[in-house]
Amino acid sequence: MSETVYKVVVVGMGKRGKHHASAFHADPRFEVAGICDIDLARCEAVAPELGHPVCGTDAAEVMAKVKPDVFCFATLPNLRLPLIKLGIAGGAKLIAFEKPIALSHSEAKQVVELLRAAGVKAVVSHQHRYGKHYQAVKEIIASGKIGRVHTVYGTATGWLMHMLTHLVDYSMWFNNYEPAQWAMANAAGTSKYADIHASPDYLGGFVQFANGVRGIYEVGAGAPDVPEVDYWWRKCRIGAQGTEGFAEVLTGGGWRAVTPDGVLSGDGCMNYDNDMPPYIADMAAWLDGTAEHPCNIEHAWLGYEATCALMRSVVERGQVALPLAEGPAELEAMRSVIPDRPVILSMPENQKEYPDGVLPG
Repeated sequence: MSETVYKVVVVGMGKRGKHHASAFHADPRFEVAGICDIDLARCEAVAPELGHPVCGTDAAEVMAKVKPDVFCFATLPNLRLPLIKLGIAGGAKLIAFEKPIALSHSEAKQVVELLRAAGVKAVVSHQHRYGKHYQAVKEIIASGKIGRVHTVYGTATGWLMHMLTHLVDYSMWFNNYEPAQWAMANAAGTSKYADIHASPDYLGGFVQFANGVRGIYEVGAGAPDVPEVDYWWRKCRIGAQGTEGFAEVLTGGGWRAVTPDGVLSGDGCMNYDNDMPPYIADMAAWLDGTAEHPCNIEHAWLGYEATCALMRSVVERGQVALPLAEGPAELEAMRSVIPDRPVILSMPENQKEYPDGVLPG
């Protein structure tokens, strides 16, 4: 008996959209039946590599022609809600999209509630977990070799709307997606509010999880260096500490652990060519009904609500309890309270991405 081949429409033919489309095309369980971008030339340039799908500049028109099983979009973060509505209206069984879920807690909640009501599966691209170094750390933690986990953590020198949901999601994965109970944070610097992924320059904070595990996060210009990693965007450290040791992954520099078995380490580096195939394959498994996708929307929602609680804490200047009540859009609310002075950089290398920042001393 042959396996079902699922039809896919991919919206957005920038770097990440092409990553998704190429990975779908390479998987025999999927057919890239339609692609869309506001620049038709982008679609036409890549169409021969994808089996000559339907091309267009209007996502609704492409959806109507193709009637896909999977609707995937890799667009700017301000377009989440309308494209989720389009995917649902177009009859998609699964919607796959880039992180973050949305630009505010209110919008993200609408996204999640719409998907739940429609019974549509959704996947958010926290796909770094498929790297062998991430998998090695998860395996060590899950085996109990570091004992009872009491702390999870994540740091990245990239700014909040690029990196924080990655850090929170993978650390929550290490903690079996226990829900957050409260968060507290502070932030500095506003130069990155001019970026497409508008963010404060630096945020540091804490999250308390329901099983008593504490999460510690730093993201942006003041986050600590990861000197073992050369490539700036991959200076991310994510791990867990337990009663018998610790284990951590460096996005661009392998993994390491200390357990009763000794000092352990291994290689690995973020690589879309390696991470995307299993991320895509797990979509087919979920559509088949054999296994839930590990990057499912419910996991992403737990992490995004914790992320929003960290941002709200900057505004409210204290602990913020979860689940969150309705409130103002977190990013703009933060901007209104962050002091108007340059962020202090953690290392000279950050000056390139945060040119308004200053070094200490």
